Amino acid sequence: MVEFDVVELAPADHPAVGEQAPDFERPLVGPEYWEDTALSDLTDEGPVVLVFHPMDGAFPTTYMYNEFRDRGWLPSTREGEDEDGEADDRAYELVGLSISTPYEHKTLLEERGVDARVFSDPANGVAESYGIANDLDGMAGVSEPRPAVFVLDGERVVQYAWVASEWPEFPDYDELGAALDGL
Repeated sequence: MVEFDVVELAPADHPAVGEQAPDFERPLVGPEYWEDTALSDLTDEGPVVLVFHPMDGAFPTTYMYNEFRDRGWLPSTREGEDEDGEADDRAYELVGLSISTPYEHKTLLEERGVDARVFSDPANGVAESYGIANDLDGMAGVSEPRPAVFVLDGERVVQYAWVASEWPEFPDYDELGAALDGL
């Protein structure tokens, strides 16, 4: 069994339900290539589930993507039917964001079989603009986003928000699923 300390995080000042989420442009890494992309470009196409996660390789990152895959929220798992055998025609894109580089994201996507795209934000500026930057203990000047999930509509208005209050902590996946069903 892996031993770790649970750490309480300081309060976050993040976009709340009904507020417009900040726009940004960063490299968006997919299975074949990456390119600079604005969040607003994605929301112009439909709702977006924006998932902030620790750096690639951290167990919470793998755990979160495994849960998203198992629940049918990634593109390859949403084709056809949902877990109840109903047609799954939800139109949203789940994208991740962390401080890891595009090269590290490519490795995550390939080695973990993650069928999603992930923004690369090594300077952690996006997490800072969302009020969810987390200074890493014992690493002077190094921060990463705390785990968080924002469901955004086509205007980047937050429809659902969850932000970790301790580390490690994971979203209530049933609650998130209900938010996705409401899109």
